[in-house]
Amino acid sequence: MNTTKNNFLAYFALGAVCIIWGTTYLALRVGVTQFPPFLFSGIRFLIAGPILLGIVAAFGRVSFPSRKVLAQQAVSGLLLCAFGVGIVGWSEMFVSSGLAAIICSVMPIWVMLINLAITPDETPAVPVVIGLLIGLAGIVLIFGEHVMDFSDPSYTLGIFMTFAGNICWAFGTVWVKKKTMSTDPFLAAGLQMFFGGIFLVPMSLLFDDYSAIHLSPDMLGSLIYLILFGSVAAYACYSYAIKKLPMTIVSLYAYINPMVAVILGALVLGERLNVRIGIGILITLAGIYVVNRGYQIKTFLKAQFSKS
Repeated sequence: MNTTKNNFLAYFALGAVCIIWGTTYLALRVGVTQFPPFLFSGIRFLIAGPILLGIVAAFGRVSFPSRKVLAQQAVSGLLLCAFGVGIVGWSEMFVSSGLAAIICSVMPIWVMLINLAITPDETPAVPVVIGLLIGLAGIVLIFGEHVMDFSDPSYTLGIFMTFAGNICWAFGTVWVKKKTMSTDPFLAAGLQMFFGGIFLVPMSLLFDDYSAIHLSPDMLGSLIYLILFGSVAAYACYSYAIKKLPMTIVSLYAYINPMVAVILGALVLGERLNVRIGIGILITLAGIYVVNRGYQIKTFLKAQFSKS
């Protein structure tokens, strides 16, 4: 019964991540176009982290973490929050929220490649290679619709940095799965956000333009939404799901996020959306699905072979 309940909660948490994180690209775009981006994300995590830690403490779930746990979660916060979310947020000053979400949808592929790099004796299965090529074709088709935009150096830099932030998130995901699984997921989420917010402070001092500060109802609303829903709620759900479910299952959220982000971006901000982009999204997601499916089949066959 407990196992069934835990599975239900884990899948419910994953469903929340699929929807909520799809909306955060829009909220992030609104915030960083009116406020220094690294400072915006830093404030978000420096508030959200302690809120979640306070909730954990109030329910008396865990004792004070050891130095080892703090160090592990600091690395997680650096990779996930500071480099992952912070850099993607900065990039959204120059690229649309929908396009950022599409780029970030390839996260499962980066996770697979990182895992292969860690265990180089494992060669990718044929479906994995086919999926990579399909996903690449979808990305090329989408970028073909934006080819004229590459004449703008800021746009090109934004695309490059979105990829960089997404790769950092993938590294952080692998790190969390391999190094911090013994830590309570809600405590881990709170610590990761708190440390991520701390790391974002020097990043803000180095790269932010404080003349861009503009306090508006839209900016404040997006910040509050990102703190309460995009961070406290969804980040806790993500940490819980990644602890309870296989990584290949958790990474499925990357299929849903771009759909939500692209539709919201088009409806709310009037971002570009046409048949070609829609087909490109579907091809990209199909490629990611084939990669995940091939990886799951290979893992299953390997487990069966080891049993025999």
